[in-house]
Amino acid sequence: MITKLNLTGNKGRISAILQRPEPAEGQKCPLVILMHGFLANKNLQPLKGIAKALEAVGIASLRFDFDGHGRSEGLFSEMTVLTEIADARVVYDYVSALDFVSKIAFLGHSQGGVVAGMLAGELGAEKVAALVQLAPAAVLKDDALNGVLMGKHYDPSCPPETLRVFFHRVGRDYFKVAQTLPIYETSSRYKGPVCLIHGKEDKIVPYHYSEQYDAVYENSTLHLLEGENHILSKRRGEVVALSVDFLKEKLS
Repeated sequence: MITKLNLTGNKGRISAILQRPEPAEGQKCPLVILMHGFLANKNLQPLKGIAKALEAVGIASLRFDFDGHGRSEGLFSEMTVLTEIADARVVYDYVSALDFVSKIAFLGHSQGGVVAGMLAGELGAEKVAALVQLAPAAVLKDDALNGVLMGKHYDPSCPPETLRVFFHRVGRDYFKVAQTLPIYETSSRYKGPVCLIHGKEDKIVPYHYSEQYDAVYENSTLHLLEGENHILSKRRGEVVALSVDFLKEKLS
């Protein structure tokens, strides 16, 4: 059962898709908020496949486009990790008010994994029942400090007003925010169960960033997949199964 939604965010309309099992009278179910990565959107894999697999085991999901991405409003050049955390908070507040939702979990890929981890740290295990991070891109802070983004180089002490990356322009605030983000410090405040999945052949976010996450969490499991890349296309079925099995267990 799929419902298209438009939520009101800080930068305008947030486009979202709510996917849930056929409701039974008075029956509640858990829900997972799915967060895409940099330059991606809510309808790309692996999120779309995970949403379908979650529905099959009785778990709802809501996936959405961050501001400046996909069908959401806002300018890409004004996007930062902090604006994405604000978007995710809007989505969380919406989901937490739904009468059929019993528990809420987060799942994020790449930059969405950073957002999911930091927001889970801010909200705590009382509000977020479980967390899955797929190739979480904590490298974005080091990249900003070193003046590099997707193969483009700039002066990190004076970032450009905008930097063109493929068909988008990344704004100066993105780099300045990234340079000071307390990624691990905030994420480590989350004390609930965490599942980390990372490909060992990831050339965009080396897997040692997930090893660092694993080191700071109190209750995490790390899966390093041989031969897998950043977009998780080589062993996608395994990625979906690991994610859904973990969420089914922790949300039951």
